[in-house]
Amino acid sequence: MKKILTTPISDEALADLNVGDIVYLTGHLVTCRDVAHRRLIELKQKLPVDIKNGAIFHAGPIVREKEDGSYEMVSIGPTTSMRMEKFERQFIEETGVKLIIGKGGMGEETAQGCLENKAVHAVFPGGCAVVAATKVEEIEQAEWKDLGMPETLWVSRVREFGPLIISIDTKGRNIFEENKKTFNERKGNILKKIHEQVKFIK
Repeated sequence: MKKILTTPISDEALADLNVGDIVYLTGHLVTCRDVAHRRLIELKQKLPVDIKNGAIFHAGPIVREKEDGSYEMVSIGPTTSMRMEKFERQFIEETGVKLIIGKGGMGEETAQGCLENKAVHAVFPGGCAVVAATKVEEIEQAEWKDLGMPETLWVSRVREFGPLIISIDTKGRNIFEENKKTFNERKGNILKKIHEQVKFIK
């Protein structure tokens, strides 16, 4: 059965999610990346968009302005979430955001923030930016446009946006960190076998 999260997202909707689960988002999604995080955390500027119980996307979209002044989403792909790692725990606490979407994993601080505030991080597959744009029904708002197109807070209404793979759940589990441990445990024996085969090479 397809799991769809709808904004505003409740704690109950996230409670049963585990790392590796696949979900989709319906409702509002706000693009929010490096400079917006820095403005909030370092410069103490209040976000111009209320994202409490909402969802953000670490993304730098391509947007086209139409003749009537409205906007059209052309492409919306994820950017590397780890760039926001030093801000995300505090960002979650201050904003009340419940779903963070991006590319790749995030670290211990974000996992702790998700545990403390009942939030999740999810990965959107790379290379699907144009497909993702088809899930955007309308761009309803654009804030901090002075930052340029990639960093603007684009507030979009989306329907079944995804697939989104849960990488950090509300229990603080982090699938990327867990996989690293598993791979490192396996690595020793594999390297030993490889060495036996190539040790004659000087």
